[in-house]
Amino acid sequence: MNTERIKLKIGEFSKLNFVTIKTLRHYEEIGLLIPNEIDQWTHYRYYNVSQFAKMQKIIYFKKLGFSLEEIKDIFDSDGNVLNAERIKNKINSSKKELEQIQWRLNELSILDKQLKNQETMEKVFIKSLPEIIVASHRRVISGYQELFNLCPNIIGPEMLRLGCVCTEPGYCYTIDHNKEYKETNIDIEYCEQVTEIKQDSDLIKFKKVPEVTTAICMDHIGAYENLPQAFAQLYEYIENNGYKIIDSPRFCYIDGIWNKDSVDEWKTEIQVPVSKLL
Repeated sequence: MNTERIKLKIGEFSKLNFVTIKTLRHYEEIGLLIPNEIDQWTHYRYYNVSQFAKMQKIIYFKKLGFSLEEIKDIFDSDGNVLNAERIKNKINSSKKELEQIQWRLNELSILDKQLKNQETMEKVFIKSLPEIIVASHRRVISGYQELFNLCPNIIGPEMLRLGCVCTEPGYCYTIDHNKEYKETNIDIEYCEQVTEIKQDSDLIKFKKVPEVTTAICMDHIGAYENLPQAFAQLYEYIENNGYKIIDSPRFCYIDGIWNKDSVDEWKTEIQVPVSKLL
């Protein structure tokens, strides 16, 4: 029985395979998929039915991550079939791509959180800090995580033993006495406001902290590693508004690991004592 061979113009072949004519012309230029027939007079390009299978393999191999150059080599060298070595190599390269994508996703998530934190961060505000009595504990710690162990397990019990009564509302802060950034061996002082001076001990020293007439402040929301962003805004404000810094910044921990499940909810008020430039 005679059968008539179907000849598909480039537009028809494009439409049936969901690829553009531009794509098909490019495949022809690089020798990946050449029309079965080109009319010498009209230059019309015709594809036959058997080329559907090759077109679908090209689409499939592209989805697997193979480049057009690799796909052409598969057709030229391996008889349109993926061999074990090519599959193994693509698995390994895909794993590396996945690691890069995961890293990118993590970094973008961090940037997204930082942006949201910036959007929820309150603007700079000014207030005075009254004279107070504090129970002070100063030591060199290995990292800030150690501080949050000291407060409930060492400083708190010692203050209780000494009969300290904290003020209502409570007010505590830390001061970093290092002259430069340190990841470890951080010279830090923890101060908590109390109602009266008691007898000093090896762990706790009592003192009066003078009034601060003007403190430039900001509420930082989120991880402590993002505090430099807050400092950039604070110090720009201080500089642009004719202030000078007269004492170490105070870090007043309002919400943190002790009462919040998410780091995104940590709230730290930064207080920078200043005075007006003459």
